[in-house]
Amino acid sequence: MKKIILLISMVIVSTSCSQYQKVLKSPEAGEKYVLAEKLYNEAQKENSKSKYRKALRLFEQIVPQYRGKPQGEKLSFLFANTYYQLGDYYLSSYEFERFQQSYPNSDKVEEAAFRKTRSFYELSPRYDLDQTDTHKAIAELQAYLNTYPEGEHAEEANDMAAELRIKLEKKEYEIAKQYHLTGEARAGNYQAAITSFNNFLANNPGSPFREEAYYYRFDSAYQLAINSFRELMEERLEEALEYYQDYMKYYSEGEYSEAVEASAEDIKSRIQNF
Repeated sequence: MKKIILLISMVIVSTSCSQYQKVLKSPEAGEKYVLAEKLYNEAQKENSKSKYRKALRLFEQIVPQYRGKPQGEKLSFLFANTYYQLGDYYLSSYEFERFQQSYPNSDKVEEAAFRKTRSFYELSPRYDLDQTDTHKAIAELQAYLNTYPEGEHAEEANDMAAELRIKLEKKEYEIAKQYHLTGEARAGNYQAAITSFNNFLANNPGSPFREEAYYYRFDSAYQLAINSFRELMEERLEEALEYYQDYMKYYSEGEYSEAVEASAEDIKSRIQNF
């Protein structure tokens, strides 16, 4: 019985494949439309990448033929969404934008706008890589929110925008921290770290990396001071003490407060020697 069932399944699959190939090579756009939509619907139900890919090959052939026709609106959206479901976000963003421009009055236009935006979000890389796509995604998310402030996906769009902004903050913070970590090998990097952390704190008032930025700015100033020539040391110790006060103003019971207090005591002791 198992062998019979397996044999029947193989026959069905073989017949289905041969039918697909026949329609794929056929000049009849109508046949391709019907089969493409059928495969697309099955792919959605089954979450089948292979059926999305089959549908896509048919869509690619017939979409140009249906532009400007009644079926064109639906077909264009399915085409764009197939790219989206397959994770081809460059092409899905392009096709969703094209859909918006071609069918601005469609009841699917907001969904297309969001999925275009979501495509850019998906293209955003790790924080330590070039963030051009992240900036583009934030701009697209803001455009969506400006157009649909009460839209179906407004809350999700706000969450994505916040996540991407934190990613940009993390990149900026890590660059400044890297200057601090390499300061021992190159004293000039401590000064670069202080400048970078100053900029970071000014640009990101609500950042989750704010306490760390205050701490590493202080520690960079402290390390710079105690490793300076004597004629520069007193002034730099005073500057480090100001950064200590800034940290304690906001984080008197923070994660680094004990370490900061210990370094501050050393600074005060050194200042007394001048």
